[in-house]
Amino acid sequence: MEEVLIPVIAITTLFLGLPWLIFHYITRWKSAATLTSEDEKLLDDLHETARRLDDRLATIERIMTAENPAWRQITADPADIGIHDLHTTRRINQ
Repeated sequence: MEEVLIPVIAITTLFLGLPWLIFHYITRWKSAATLTSEDEKLLDDLHETARRLDDRLATIERIMTAENPAWRQITADPADIGIHDLHTTRRINQ
């Protein structure tokens, strides 16, 4: 009886169980890779917020340029003048 039962279980597992398991996880991976409607709404909100922030920054830059045309030359990036250490930057700014 064992001589017949073990090969039947092995063949059933190979030809039914294993493909079912593989296809099951393939469909799980494909469904997990798509965006839900909530994700799409969140991305749209983030895009809108980023656009508004960009508009605000452009407005601030226009105002600052109108008040002081040379403001961009005054504020230098510390990396541009060779400062790469955050502690050094804090000492210079103080």
